[in-house]
Amino acid sequence: MSVVPTPFHPAEPSDLRFNRLRPSVEESDCKYKRFFGCYVAREAIIDEEYWIAAWLRAEHRYDDPSSERCVEGFKRKFASQEFHALKKRCSKLQGEKYICFVAVKNDDLKRTVLNSVVGTLDVCIRHPLHGEKFPVEPGKSPFHCKIYQPDQPKFGYLTNVCVAKYARRQGIASNMLLLAIDAARLNGAEDVYIHVHKDNLPAWRLYDQIGFRMVDFDGACQSSDLCLLTFSS
Repeated sequence: MSVVPTPFHPAEPSDLRFNRLRPSVEESDCKYKRFFGCYVAREAIIDEEYWIAAWLRAEHRYDDPSSERCVEGFKRKFASQEFHALKKRCSKLQGEKYICFVAVKNDDLKRTVLNSVVGTLDVCIRHPLHGEKFPVEPGKSPFHCKIYQPDQPKFGYLTNVCVAKYARRQGIASNMLLLAIDAARLNGAEDVYIHVHKDNLPAWRLYDQIGFRMVDFDGACQSSDLCLLTFSS
């Protein structure tokens, strides 16, 4: 993973230290944790982990080796913006609970945080908004003001599933997803949703193996390139 160890014009001060050693399992005071193979999936707990989560998303967004030089600046800018936005979302105390999960190498070696985090995803747990039946695509919400329906069951919504290229095919994404589903359920979510691009066959296979199924919109056709899936335990 080609981590760029500096945010791009940070909008807010942070205590990022890119030589910081990863916290040990004992030091990681996490409510949610899942061990698998030589990794552990858990909540992000320090700024450097949020930064790597943001950088993984930037690499996923600009995944085009043929134009790597051209997009490096875009990746840095996107990662910096996502880093600050992610921390803001996870610090919310009302309305919705937002958790960033990371997958971290779990061995006896001394590693920096930058060389330990190999995957990330987010889960948001909340009540539906007025007029909302299912979660809409990120960035396409028709709801201009957030008025929740507290009398309706909460749901969980998963986004930003990313795994470093060199660490794929080791069950990292599936274990992060299972942990996030458990966390959503523990926080009161009755249903858990995720969007998937209709042409992303590897993602379809992954979600199908875990237990996600396409949402039935009562015969209505989805016009988007994204399909909404719900978890069936």
